[in-house]
Amino acid sequence: MSPQEEGKAIQVDEEAIRLAPHVTHPLPMLCFLAFCAVGGLWGLVTGNPWPLPVFAVAGAFLAGSMRVAAQWEKAIVLRLGRFHRVAGPGLFWVIPIVDGVARWVDQRIQTTSFTAERALTKDAVPVDVDAVLFWMVWDPQKAVLEVMNYPEAVFWAAQTALRDVIGRTLLSEMLPGREVLDEQLRQIIDARTEPWGIAVQSVEIRDIVIPATLQEAMSREAQAERERRARIILGTAEAEIAERFLQAARTYGQDEVALKLRAMNILYEGMKEKGTLVVVPSALADSLQTGALGGLLSLGEKAVAAGGGKQGSGQGGGAQGSGEG
Repeated sequence: MSPQEEGKAIQVDEEAIRLAPHVTHPLPMLCFLAFCAVGGLWGLVTGNPWPLPVFAVAGAFLAGSMRVAAQWEKAIVLRLGRFHRVAGPGLFWVIPIVDGVARWVDQRIQTTSFTAERALTKDAVPVDVDAVLFWMVWDPQKAVLEVMNYPEAVFWAAQTALRDVIGRTLLSEMLPGREVLDEQLRQIIDARTEPWGIAVQSVEIRDIVIPATLQEAMSREAQAERERRARIILGTAEAEIAERFLQAARTYGQDEVALKLRAMNILYEGMKEKGTLVVVPSALADSLQTGALGGLLSLGEKAVAAGGGKQGSGQGGGAQGSGEG
């Protein structure tokens, strides 16, 4: 990695571990201004200059004693350098000069993104893994008193845990098993941060980047696997079809009527379309006895013709007899 890229990565890491700053409430300043206004008005009414500085000092003391914490915040109050109490949320009071707020702790769920660049898997494959950590402070006292900078400590604990898990996992297990890796990371990071009063909610791996050459090799392997499965399916289908044909051949060999019905079905399928000419082989014609069928059809046509002729001659004779009469 070049110095420019390394500096950029460090900058991204600093942005990832930065927390939202504490927002100062305007109530102490309003209180100070109100005391100053009352003292000034009192001085104007009485004509004495002393009410203004007296009220200003009182307002400054009151404003310095007043603190306001948001609903999601806790304040760590130290008295003469020693831990005194955890205050908030809402309005609370401190003694100026004696007490001081050492840290404002945000107890909302925080997100920290962390990466592992060129980390080696168990089978010595370099990968780049990008993940997101969701955590929160459940004990503000431990988080402030036990760790100097707990957001940074959480970040580095997550990154080292990610490299540790990658080093114990095969690449073939890492790509399809992200849920398992997420749970392993959560357990490892939570075990490290629990003494600090920090709980890890979840870890989600966003992306796993492998070298381009390995991607091409895996693509070729996947394509070969798909072709292998396609050939196996095709061969299985051919075997099933051949087995069915063999069973049909055995049935036709044992039953002559079934063979003739199959032959007639073949002829029907060929002649059901209009204008279709079918050439029947001699062996198939013999099996169907088409000559006998043709003879029967011819005899039927002759019988119909003879019957029609006799009927016509009878009608003619009747007409002649009526004429002679």
